[in-house]
Amino acid sequence: MLLDVLVLAAGKGTRMRSELPKVLHVLAGKPLLAHVFNSVEALDGAAINVIVGHGKEQIQKTFAGQRFNWIEQTSQLGTAHAVQQAIPHLREGAKVLIVYGDVPLIKNATLKKMIAGVNDDAMALLTVDLENPRGYGRILRNQAGDVTGIIEQKDAAPEQLKITEVNTGVMAMTAVDLKTWLPKINNNNAQKEYYLTDVIGLARAAGREINTYAPEAVEEVEGVNSRAQLVTLERYYQQQIANKLLDSGVTVIDPSRFDSRGELNTGTDVVIDINCIFEGTNHIGSGVVIGPNCVIKDATIGDNVTIKANTVIEGPVTLGDDVQVGPFARLRPHTALGQGAKVGNFVETKKADIGPGSKISHLSYVGDAKLGSDVNVGAGTITCNYDGVNKHLTEIDDGAFIGSNTSLVAPVVVGKNATVGAGSTINRNVPDESLAIARGKQRVVDTWKRPEKN
Repeated sequence: MLLDVLVLAAGKGTRMRSELPKVLHVLAGKPLLAHVFNSVEALDGAAINVIVGHGKEQIQKTFAGQRFNWIEQTSQLGTAHAVQQAIPHLREGAKVLIVYGDVPLIKNATLKKMIAGVNDDAMALLTVDLENPRGYGRILRNQAGDVTGIIEQKDAAPEQLKITEVNTGVMAMTAVDLKTWLPKINNNNAQKEYYLTDVIGLARAAGREINTYAPEAVEEVEGVNSRAQLVTLERYYQQQIANKLLDSGVTVIDPSRFDSRGELNTGTDVVIDINCIFEGTNHIGSGVVIGPNCVIKDATIGDNVTIKANTVIEGPVTLGDDVQVGPFARLRPHTALGQGAKVGNFVETKKADIGPGSKISHLSYVGDAKLGSDVNVGAGTITCNYDGVNKHLTEIDDGAFIGSNTSLVAPVVVGKNATVGAGSTINRNVPDESLAIARGKQRVVDTWKRPEKN
């Protein structure tokens, strides 16, 4: 089956009051348009055509490298006019699906049902019943229940305004029919625009059956025309993810204060406290406890891990089983913690491989470092990894003990079971089983008197 998808994304979005094209505003960590692409790309045989206008350069740049056919609508004269721009690009014998770049939550399953309802004798239309249909085009039906047309809000008679079944704008038909009907549409209406909804009356006149379908939820077909609508859909989307997590064995302490802005995979018996944000792709094992106010991005987290409050993880980061992190820890890219390792409060790591059972409990920076197993790093320790031009590696072997307030000037190696005295600045290798102390000798001046104010 050939399927030509038309994604209408040419509008400016005046009510957003933004220089950013409306379809590039973000919902759950990615542009509205990206959500739509995710739904239509999974359709069998789909060739995706995107009609752009306002901000087309920004939109195309955002999706550079994607195999989409970009079509420009230079003047915004209505939805039918937008679709008209794509006519030369439609393939012979194809079905055509029309969707909107500012309707981000449309489901692939809904679209599949619609496409299945299209043939040489029938088209498909997605409708929805609303308690308050104000602003939407109303679906007109005859006494037999057949769709006869769509009337826009501004053109509707008082009786027609009482209709609660409305047009979502999403429709599908054969390319042959679309090419036949579009030239017959005029702009004799209050807005002086070319309405795609006029296709319905033309389909009826041509004897086509109009198969109607409904979304699972109203939010699936809600468009974003303002920031208020955007945040409303954001919360709905997050609630749906939270519900799925709850059903899968995850405790989300407060679903209204939870955000997943990417892909989140979890085991069972996971607890997620309030105000946690998950970005990118995260894989979380079973028995994990995540405290409040954490930001976790691109992390692979093992079983029975505890992440305490206010921890920031900027992946790729890997945490083995039984790891403890935080509170107030920051794990930067390419940090890996072995089984049972601990990174405590106000510790920052970057490009650090921390072995099983090793501990960096507080107030330290460990970057460009490789730590063996059961290493203890005292408070206030830093790896001095940057010489102003290049980064260098610090290696700390199994069982080493690094005293508090130590500076390890890389490149440097601390041997197995070696000890570094507190307050040391180490710039030469420390042999296995040895003690290294590098600090000024303490002096005591018994006759010293504290200065007094004049």
